Amino acid sequence: MNSKEELKGQIATLLGGRSAEEVVFGKITTGASNDLQRATDIAEQMVGTFGMSDILGPLAYDKQGGGQFLGNGNNPRRSVSDATAQAIDKEVRDLVDDAHETALNILRNNLPLLESISQKILKEEVIEGEDLKTLLAESKMPA
Repeated sequence: MNSKEELKGQIATLLGGRSAEEVVFGKITTGASNDLQRATDIAEQMVGTFGMSDILGPLAYDKQGGGQFLGNGNNPRRSVSDATAQAIDKEVRDLVDDAHETALNILRNNLPLLESISQKILKEEVIEGEDLKTLLAESKMPA
């Protein structure tokens, strides 16, 4: 079981690579596409399956079971009105956008640390255990 805050943290973590591209290079690539898909999936589950929406309330909008066997369709959602579908999409977008901003803020507040970790990885190819903990102890989290 994960709390809403933990899931938001997972989304921000998944968006870290893409956000780092923006901060460091000023552009994005296709490299983080799998992480972006996973982040979106978590946000959709939060809204559609776990009822973690302050606006839509504690309702499950995803179909459970059944799969897509024998013409069951490609839509993983229950039949909902256009307005509800738009509200679900907006909630998912807001969750991902907020997590993206969180990731960007963390990276911007820790640019020197990002640079030193990047250089260490380029030199040694990996950072493990205590070395990583020591480096991360220097991080500053946004208020």
